[in-house]
Amino acid sequence: MTSPKSLAGGDTSPSFTPYQKFVVALLAFLQFTIILDFMIMSPMGALLIPVLKITPSQFGLVVSVYAFSAGISGILAAGFADRYDRKKFLMFFYVGFVFGTLICGIAPSYPFLLIGRMITGIFAGVIGSIVLAITTDVFSFDQRGQVVGYIQSAFAGSQILGIPMGLYLSNLWGWHMPFLMIVGISVVVGLVIFIYLRPVDTHLKKRVDFNAFHHLKATITYPKYLFAFASTALLSTGGFMLMPFGSAFSVNNLGIPMEKIPMMYLITGICTIFTAPLVGRASDRFGKFNVFIFGTILTIVMVLIYTNLGITPLPIAIMVNAILFVGIFSRMIPSQAMVSAIPAQTMRGSFMAISSSLQQVSGGIASIIAGWIVVQGVDGKLQNFDILGDILVVTSLITVVLMFYIHRNYVREANKDILL
Repeated sequence: MTSPKSLAGGDTSPSFTPYQKFVVALLAFLQFTIILDFMIMSPMGALLIPVLKITPSQFGLVVSVYAFSAGISGILAAGFADRYDRKKFLMFFYVGFVFGTLICGIAPSYPFLLIGRMITGIFAGVIGSIVLAITTDVFSFDQRGQVVGYIQSAFAGSQILGIPMGLYLSNLWGWHMPFLMIVGISVVVGLVIFIYLRPVDTHLKKRVDFNAFHHLKATITYPKYLFAFASTALLSTGGFMLMPFGSAFSVNNLGIPMEKIPMMYLITGICTIFTAPLVGRASDRFGKFNVFIFGTILTIVMVLIYTNLGITPLPIAIMVNAILFVGIFSRMIPSQAMVSAIPAQTMRGSFMAISSSLQQVSGGIASIIAGWIVVQGVDGKLQNFDILGDILVVTSLITVVLMFYIHRNYVREANKDILL
C-alpha cells in the first residue's frame, strides 16, 4: 500500500526491486534502438536529400510512410494485444523491426528505402505500445513517472551515442551504415529480452473476451478512452512536423556547418539524458498534470523562438535546442504516465496499441502537411518553417484542455485506488 504522503508530494514512492530495475534498464535500451531508428532520419535529411536527389516533400514521405504503416499495424494488432504473453508479443514485433531496418541498410535507391521504412514501421509502431503495457503491468501508478522518465532517456541516449555515431559512420561509409549499426545493436537487445525477461501474462488470467474483433471494438468505442486517444494523437503532431527537417533547418537557415551537426545533437542529448529522469521524479512528486503544464508553456515559448531564428551561432543554437527538449520531455513523460492510469489491465495492450497507432497516423499526416508547407528556396533555406511552430502552439493548447479532463476524471481516480 502506498502512503498518502507519496501522493501529496513526499519522497516516499515505492522503491524498485532488483528485477524492476533490470526491466527499466532493458526497456530503456530497447526504446533506444526504436527511437534511434526513427530519429536517425532527421539528421540524415540534409545528407539524403542531395544524395538521393529528392525533394523535401519526398523526404517527408519517407518519414510519413513509416508512421502510416506503424499506425495501421497498431490498429490490426490491437485486437490481439491482450491475448498473448506480452513478452512473446514483444519478441515477434522486435524481430520484424530488425528485419525492416536491415532492408533499409541494404537499400540501393529511394523506392527501396521507402519500402524498407514501411516494413520497419509495421513492426516498430507496435513495440512502443507493448513497452507501455509492460510498464503499466510491472509498476504501480506512483512509480510510473520515474519509469517513463528513465525509458524516455533513451531518446536522449540516441542523440548522445547513436545519432553522432550514425552520422560519423555515414560520412565514412555512406548512409546505409547507420541502419546496419542499429541492426547489430538490436540483435543483442533481442537476445537479452529472450533470455532474461520473465513472462508478462497476469492479464491473461483476467481476460474475458477471446474474440479479437470484439476486443478491438470494445476498446475503440469505450467513451472513457476517447479523450486519451485524442490527446495522444495531438501530442505527436508538432514533433513530426519539426523533427524531420531539423538538420536541414540548422544547416541552411541557422548557418551551422554539416560537420557541426553531430556536436549539436551530442551536447543537446547530454543535457536531456539527465533531464528525463528528473522530469519523471518531478511528475511523481509534484503532480503529473502540473509538470505537463510547465512543459507546455516552456515548449510554446521555445518553439516560437526556434522556428523564427536566422543565422545563429552554434552555442546559441545548442542552448535553444536543449531548453526546447526540456519542454518536450516535460510534456511527454507526465502525459504518458497520466494516460497509463486509464485502461483496465485486460485492455491495456489494445488501448496502448490503438493510442500508439493514432499517434503514428497523426504524425504521418503532420509530416505530409509539413512537406507541403515547407519549401526550399533557391538559396537553400527552408521557407515557412515558422508556420510549423504556430501549428504546434495551437495543438499544444488543445492538449492542455484534453489532459486537464483526463487528470480531473481519471488520474485522481487512480490516486484514490492507490490509497485504498
